[in-house]
Amino acid sequence: MITKNSLKAEDVRQMSEAMLRETLGIAVQGYKCTSEQVCNVLLKAAVEGMSVESICADMQMAVGSNTIREQLTRVLDVCELRRQECDMNRALVECVPAQLPRRGREMALDYHDEPFYGQTGELRTYAVRGQANEGTTHFYRLASLYVMWRQVRVTLALTYVLPEDDTAQVVQRLLERMQQLGFQPGVLYMDKGFCSGEVVTYLQAQHIPAIIACPIRGKAGLGRTRALCQGRQAYLTQYTFTDGTTAQLALYPSRVPDKTGKRRLKWLAFLVIHLDWSAKKVFQRYRRRFGIESSYRQLGRTRARTTSRNPALRFFLLGLALLLINIWVRLRWLATRLPNVGPARLDLDRFRLHRFIAFLRRAIETAFGALDAIPIYSA
Repeated sequence: MITKNSLKAEDVRQMSEAMLRETLGIAVQGYKCTSEQVCNVLLKAAVEGMSVESICADMQMAVGSNTIREQLTRVLDVCELRRQECDMNRALVECVPAQLPRRGREMALDYHDEPFYGQTGELRTYAVRGQANEGTTHFYRLASLYVMWRQVRVTLALTYVLPEDDTAQVVQRLLERMQQLGFQPGVLYMDKGFCSGEVVTYLQAQHIPAIIACPIRGKAGLGRTRALCQGRQAYLTQYTFTDGTTAQLALYPSRVPDKTGKRRLKWLAFLVIHLDWSAKKVFQRYRRRFGIESSYRQLGRTRARTTSRNPALRFFLLGLALLLINIWVRLRWLATRLPNVGPARLDLDRFRLHRFIAFLRRAIETAFGALDAIPIYSA
């Protein structure tokens, strides 16, 4: 698909469309509506951050948004949500470079919440509750596993999180998928949302080295983690959860600026599993976890909007956003590797995410046309 001398916008469009049609099973058999049209509408909606209705109104197509939405509802059945998740995971792996080593890599696991404002009972049964954010306490949530190797950052697996899923089940699903693919992490980074006795017990039983951010709770001198924040030196100690699970705890005194610009002492705590590291090294290495935060910021640039009442479509659009990021990483790997400079040295400036989005937008508009004039009503 990619020529020897150049990566063209049409190459980007064809690869993205083929991924949706073949790996994700987007197969539409309609009188006017085709799989090619549906895939390209979805892709343009994702890179524009718009809805299917808006894209259909902007493109010169013989098919309307209602027809495309009906076809998507038929293909994306909420009763087959886990099968759809498997298809999405298979598509994500297709974008992982074959040269990426399977063992000893740094990985990160995190949640992504999409605010939900609807009142429909069926939709709310698929939305999880959380702390109030952006005017709501209900969210469509996915969890993803992210692998880091030099200049390559790629999502390895995802899972859709439903209200009945507890944190340990989410972690288990993602790590089982990781093991099926033959990956073994050198260290797994997780944030405070995964700090629980059940998760620690599972990681210890699976012998997976991990660092989990631990919230500082309680009042000074009254027990819990706040009571351990003593002195001015980083140190390691044992910590016991309320369910009796024990783990090593690394405490690090960090100095952060306050509103006045003055640097003040702030303690950070991390659970350390199957790692023989100092507290300072734990703090320094955990900062690399924020690579997954970057992927979620990028997700916001490749996510289509919807008001659909089909929960499967809502989850699908979240997964599609991560898949497009993976496709971009794959194309950047193929097109920008520097010869004779090591196995993973890339010229990152040549194919930034904004250029990938621009290529995809231009190719779709060239292939299907875009509205560039409107009639003026005469008096």
